[in-house]
Amino acid sequence: MTERRADPLARLDHVAQALDDLRGQAAEQPLEVVAKGIADNAVATLPEADAATITAVAEDGHLYTLAATDEGIVDIDECQYRTRRGPCVEAATRRHPVRAVVGEHEQEWPEFTAAAKAAGINTYLSVPLVLPGDDEEDEVVGGLDMYSLTAQAFDDYDEHVMRLFTTAACDAFINARRWAATNRKIGQLEAALTSRAEIDQAKGVLMAIHGCTAEEAFTRLVEESQRTNTKLAAVARALIESLRR
Repeated sequence: MTERRADPLARLDHVAQALDDLRGQAAEQPLEVVAKGIADNAVATLPEADAATITAVAEDGHLYTLAATDEGIVDIDECQYRTRRGPCVEAATRRHPVRAVVGEHEQEWPEFTAAAKAAGINTYLSVPLVLPGDDEEDEVVGGLDMYSLTAQAFDDYDEHVMRLFTTAACDAFINARRWAATNRKIGQLEAALTSRAEIDQAKGVLMAIHGCTAEEAFTRLVEESQRTNTKLAAVARALIESLRR
């Protein structure tokens, strides 16, 4: 224990370097890759940490493990998700760190306690991942969960260090959301351009068949769309496909 706390300045230097590296990755890598890097660095930073996972909160509210340094530890998270109780659930849903020795909360979290004991885990530390809100309330998007085989492994200093890592994790979540939003906009734009091309093609077909103007051809498409309660692009697509057949 003494050796673990002997040089806090050196540990902070390690944390600072790890955070710099993670911030660079957060803008360029998928969320899962960055999350795995955060978990790996967190374990490397706490000498008595043996494994780490990152819990994520999905849009529908269900919890899942986004990254893990040891797949054998994922079952401990999974039993908490199923029962909706345990330290990672507590941290991820109630916005506060949870640090304790396995067995101290056996009556509250019997399934977690049994799973942790079966894996040889003696101490845990879970820190929430909270995205700052603008006008609305801050949003909890998950938690960083540390596990140790050592009894009494984590202290206040470790908890504060892990809070630093949550800032990098939150940056990764924010970038991932921006990336997803950009992809959605690109998809919508591509769909709009495709729809425009199909409508123009259908107008050309109607103009050739009926000898009408572009405006009259478009009016025909709109009327069919309203009559069948079908999107204009779908009406145009159906017309083109009928001619192909």
